[in-house]
Amino acid sequence: MKDRKITVSLSCATCGAADFEFNEDRSYVKCKTCNREYLGGYDELVEFNQAQINAVVNKTKQQIGKELKEEITKSLKDAFRGNKFIKFK
Repeated sequence: MKDRKITVSLSCATCGAADFEFNEDRSYVKCKTCNREYLGGYDELVEFNQAQINAVVNKTKQQIGKELKEEITKSLKDAFRGNKFIKFK
């Protein structure tokens, strides 16, 4: 299996835009579209987007599970190829 990197676009809780300005340590975030300020910084923005983050993570888990199942099935079929007593459906 390859290493995976999941990227989720965060959006403003007020206007839905994804254009922000941050300070250096990300303790302050401001939406460039509606000027909403997240005084809790990046952590507050992530908290508002938690449902979206969870949806992406769950979808990725399902994809990984499907790929893993296919890989294990192929591996077992290859391991027992030529055996007349074991058959896969």
